Amino acid sequence: MSTREVCLLIGPGDVVLWGDSFDDPLALPDSRERWEAIWSLRDTLVEVTHSHPEGPLGFSAEDETTMAALQVALGRPLRFSVVAPDGMVARVGGEDVPVRHEPPWAAPLRIASGLLYGRPGLSRGAG
Repeated sequence: MSTREVCLLIGPGDVVLWGDSFDDPLALPDSRERWEAIWSLRDTLVEVTHSHPEGPLGFSAEDETTMAALQVALGRPLRFSVVAPDGMVARVGGEDVPVRHEPPWAAPLRIASGLLYGRPGLSRGAG
């Protein structure tokens, strides 16, 4: 299986509300469907996550502008995260922090991205 970027919209309790993907490991172009999903789910949306199947473990310049635009449009802070081959990082309170215990949706996100299960030994659960 080839790798590709996958985006998930996460609600309360780590529930996956919506997702999409693009068959490119280095890009997830804007889509009208994604923006409409974000807007329609704005009251329950807690986190926007996506994969970087080829790395890096961090946010790109494009991610930064998208995150800023989303928070301005919604008028409130959101949690953002990236799942990469060597781990997961989340933007919490303006700082990037490693996620030690990946949430339950991270393993399926890795599989959909072509990353299989990522690093061995990670326990599931919020973190």
